[in-house]
Amino acid sequence: MMTQTHERQAPQNQAAPSRIRALLIEDNPGDARLIEVMLADAGGDEFELRHVERLDMGLQELGNGGVDVVLSDLSLPDSHGLESFMKLHARAPHVPIIVLSGLNDTTVALNAVHEGAQDYLIKGQVDGQLLARAMRYAIERKRMSEQLHHYAAELREKNAQLESDFNMAREIQQIFLPDQYPTFPHSVAPEDSLLQFSHRYISAQAVGGDFFDIFAITDSTAGIFICDVMGHGMRAALITAIMRGLIEELMPVAADAGRFLTEINRSLRAILRRTREPFLATAFYAVADAVAGELRFSNAGHPSPFLLQRDLNLIRALKDCDSRHGPALGLFEKTDYPTGRCPLRSNDLVFLYTDGIYEVTNAGGEEFGQERLLQAVRKRIHLPAEQLFDELLAEVQAFSGSREFEDDVCLVSAESRPAQARE
Repeated sequence: MMTQTHERQAPQNQAAPSRIRALLIEDNPGDARLIEVMLADAGGDEFELRHVERLDMGLQELGNGGVDVVLSDLSLPDSHGLESFMKLHARAPHVPIIVLSGLNDTTVALNAVHEGAQDYLIKGQVDGQLLARAMRYAIERKRMSEQLHHYAAELREKNAQLESDFNMAREIQQIFLPDQYPTFPHSVAPEDSLLQFSHRYISAQAVGGDFFDIFAITDSTAGIFICDVMGHGMRAALITAIMRGLIEELMPVAADAGRFLTEINRSLRAILRRTREPFLATAFYAVADAVAGELRFSNAGHPSPFLLQRDLNLIRALKDCDSRHGPALGLFEKTDYPTGRCPLRSNDLVFLYTDGIYEVTNAGGEEFGQERLLQAVRKRIHLPAEQLFDELLAEVQAFSGSREFEDDVCLVSAESRPAQARE
């Protein structure tokens, strides 16, 4: 008995399918009646139709809500043409509108659709099935359009937040870069320093993967570090932030170039061993000793810096002094980086760089290359470092035909002062 009662009540508990609430704005009673009949024949109880004859009455109905789709003629007693649609759309921009017109005017139809109408149907060319289908499609298209607009708004908001985060990251990264160079000894003015420095830093994105640092080890010895993290963007910038912290932590061994890179590599591997993404960074570290007249250096897969011996009118890569080097940082846990040595005479300049300066290509796909870079620097061997950097960047940009660089660019120079300037 209970089962029979349950079976009788089950249909009453099922939710009836929702009806499509349509608003018809049509001043011709015959056309209005025809549309009512067509929808009744095509959809049965699927459509709930409200009919008004004037635009102002239609606007009032829209203001009251409860309308899923609007069917409207454009020629009404109180409004005419595209203006009728524009007023309806302005009152309820989220409600789909189908124009029903007696005019087969392609221009008006296109303008209406361009302004947001879901469809433009010609009276006398529409049957019940076509009209019902157009209404269903209009509601679905509008729903999808609103959803896309919602997603687009969310994406714009997230992009704005991401841009804000990138801008903050850029500011923090700029703070990490030296804004003042140390002097040697520390008590003298910059123009009287035994070692003088310059740099140019150009990030390809809001934040970059190139990084450098210049710091005092003793009153006559400077540490010069430059690195290029694989890729660029936020991930690379985070690695450079880690590098900055490691440099501070490893200052006690900074006088030993090879050991310094060895310890940085070991610490990086310990920090990043659990990350899923591969990581590597090329790096070069030099210890410039102004009193001993010596440059001690170690290389972790980085492009070899140039030594400009201005008094001899010579330029050469530091690998010509000692070609030994180790792999990029982050590849192997147990790596011992060797230390090379070369004389550092008065008026010599050490030129460090990252690969972004020479890996640019021209319209023909030809790379600027390290040899062309060497020749470009050789032509400017006697220029002050600041002027050398500016002219070199201009030459590379002219070669590529663009002022933008696809990769980060970092240029650093360390110059030993002439003997007479030390006295």
